[in-house]
Amino acid sequence: MRRTARLVPTLTLAAGSVLLPATFAHGASAAAAPGASAAAHDPSAADAHGAAAARAASRPAAHAAAKTAPEPVGKEAADTRSEQLAVRRYWTEAKMESAKPLDALAPGKEGVRLTAAATAAQAAADPVEIPATRPGGGTATPAAAAAARASSGAAWTRGGTVTRTAGRVFFTYQGRNASCSATAVTGDNRSTVLTAGHCVRMGGAFHTNWVFVPGYANGLRPYGTWVATALYTTPQWNNGEDVNYDVAAAVVAPLDGRSLTDVVGGQGVSFNQPRRQRMHAFGYPAAAPYDGSKLVYCAGQTFDDFMMSRDIGLNCTMNGGSSGGPWFTGFDESTGLGTVNSVNSFKYGFAGGWMFGPYFGAEARDVYEAAQGATTP
Repeated sequence: MRRTARLVPTLTLAAGSVLLPATFAHGASAAAAPGASAAAHDPSAADAHGAAAARAASRPAAHAAAKTAPEPVGKEAADTRSEQLAVRRYWTEAKMESAKPLDALAPGKEGVRLTAAATAAQAAADPVEIPATRPGGGTATPAAAAAARASSGAAWTRGGTVTRTAGRVFFTYQGRNASCSATAVTGDNRSTVLTAGHCVRMGGAFHTNWVFVPGYANGLRPYGTWVATALYTTPQWNNGEDVNYDVAAAVVAPLDGRSLTDVVGGQGVSFNQPRRQRMHAFGYPAAAPYDGSKLVYCAGQTFDDFMMSRDIGLNCTMNGGSSGGPWFTGFDESTGLGTVNSVNSFKYGFAGGWMFGPYFGAEARDVYEAAQGATTP
């Protein structure tokens, strides 16, 4: 019997499926809004640039030398001030509250299982870890993580940095308003957001009117509405919507003269890490019984998908709208700091208690680094 996977904005995968870098495709831009000009000069800038230099110096030369895979695919979004202003004005409170998770996708091809060869290749890659940053600049280091309190989908009530860096994403997809989740991360441009590939592109086109609202809570936008100037995803997601590479990054314009992580801070991010770790996943599920109004989390031991993908899984009842929300290793529940190592991606229709996210390997790293090369107008 053929199973199918559906894309829950987390993607809900129906088994036997096909669900659910930087070549920059210039062309149609999302409707958008003027954001402030590049971040104003301030004391934190020197600190941030110094940290960026340190990160660049730590990147293994082998990664740059061995770039034979296709580059990430990028798309200009609201890259002028007038476009940014238009997008920001577009997103009224009523439109955000009425935005719906993406529809489930029917699979288009058979899944690809995790093999011993793939696992060995991942284990042989050089691990990379980029530390979190504090608002205004400077490295933020999580304390040694205590054993995670298991959760399969409870509201996060402990505060901390994650309540500033995680947020909701709103965009227009095929003429209707939709939502996902995302997180601000450390980056050379201080303006990078990580999310899922289907949260920036699906059905053959990039989404428009794309904004990130960090710290969203019950309709409030405590840190403002940040408009995307560029969107990036993996070539595998762009060309075939392969859930194994359902990863994306957005670069957002400054707001009131300040860059994103100067305001909310940035979580750490890592690639080529061991599998089967204890992790925390966060997001804003918006399908019943959730309503998208609050940050929800799952925590526990991850496992390898043994069915139709090479992804990692976690016991988690979050659903549509949580797609793109961060998965953390080494998450410190007392400070809300951790290291992003996957994102909410899909669920099997026949196993709603499991969430799956892509392994952050070379392709995810390429998307992240492509975003670092983008400047903000």
